[in-house]
Amino acid sequence: MRIIQTYQNVAPADRGASVAIGNFDGVHLGHRSVIRLAEQADATAPTGVLTFEPHPREFFAPDSPPFRLMSRDARRHRLEKIGVDILYELAFDAEMVALTPEEFARDVISDGLGLAHVVVGADFRFGKERSGGAEELQAFGEQFGFGVTIAPLLEENDTTISSTAIRTALSEARPGDAAAMLGHWHRIEGKVIDGEKRGRELGYPTANMSIDGLHPPAFGVYAVLVDVLDGQHKGSYHGAASLGVRPMFGENRANLETFIFDFKGDLYGSTLSVGLVEFLRPEIKFEGLESLIAQMDADCEKARKVLESL
Repeated sequence: MRIIQTYQNVAPADRGASVAIGNFDGVHLGHRSVIRLAEQADATAPTGVLTFEPHPREFFAPDSPPFRLMSRDARRHRLEKIGVDILYELAFDAEMVALTPEEFARDVISDGLGLAHVVVGADFRFGKERSGGAEELQAFGEQFGFGVTIAPLLEENDTTISSTAIRTALSEARPGDAAAMLGHWHRIEGKVIDGEKRGRELGYPTANMSIDGLHPPAFGVYAVLVDVLDGQHKGSYHGAASLGVRPMFGENRANLETFIFDFKGDLYGSTLSVGLVEFLRPEIKFEGLESLIAQMDADCEKARKVLESL
């Protein structure tokens, strides 16, 4: 997948694509249906995605609580995995915000990127003060020479599939419901960082990952699928993970600690993708280490059974 981060001086090989436009946070089934429509709209053109970094919500409300389902790198990996040829990842900055709907259609889509066709959701808004809508984009497409398809909103069990609905499911400890809307397990991706190494002392060495900037799922213990994306231990594994602030040890910054079953090796600096499969129990403050270890034994036994049944 080629990644283009400007709409100016775009190479001829990166023009003429059929593109889905949106934020694509989570790359859920609704997003994938829009991407499929872009692929079908022009089978001879490269399939692309046009998105923005940072997320517009981060730009307008930088101090709001973290809400993203995935980081920029995780989104890139997921889009590449589903077969996107070109990712137009444009800067969402003061210059972009100031463009009127007409300027965005002309300067970015038509003259800048030279897109052949674009697909947007029915609720798509664009341009200064979000003043442009999907039907207005169709009119600009006729004016500036690119095709426009408006994709209907996708529903699952009478619920509109959206990043908001997925966040709610994760907050309510329903990773299975989130996965049904995503089309894949919700994954937390990032580098393994140094921890306090308490798990090693307890017989449960863990790979620690930050969740800074991400929407926090319900705190507690999960059965997880683990992909090590690089390094000598690259591969797929089963495990159990604790997501939270570790109240027994007086911590207050949430992270993800993953114990990989039957694994020996050093993962510091490696990139992991941890899929939340089933919520096993909420976060608990234990009275002592013996009760903590006994619970960890039980958690891992339950997680093994859950994952063996997949």
